[in-house]
Amino acid sequence: MEDFISFIVKHLVEKPESVRIETIKEENGRILYKLYVGQGDLGQVIGKEGRTARSLRTLVFAAAARRGIRAGFEIVDPAMPPRSAEPSAWSAMDSPGDHA
Repeated sequence: MEDFISFIVKHLVEKPESVRIETIKEENGRILYKLYVGQGDLGQVIGKEGRTARSLRTLVFAAAARRGIRAGFEIVDPAMPPRSAEPSAWSAMDSPGDHA
């Protein structure tokens, strides 16, 4: 699966040698594929209004489903802190029913 993702992404970016995919097996059995690209290539992978990113996700999910795998796909922005370092979004918000 990593080769599949890598093949597609390397044809979209200016620096194909910088494409890296990290595979993480989660406790629930899902496999998370994290995509890292070189500086300046993030926009190429995301595309206008996120269309390229959505298409990549669709391809990854479809290919994984054909293999009987539950998969996740994440494009990592090196400028953003890792998700584990971010506070929970719900901790900073009111509960959905608490609108004044």
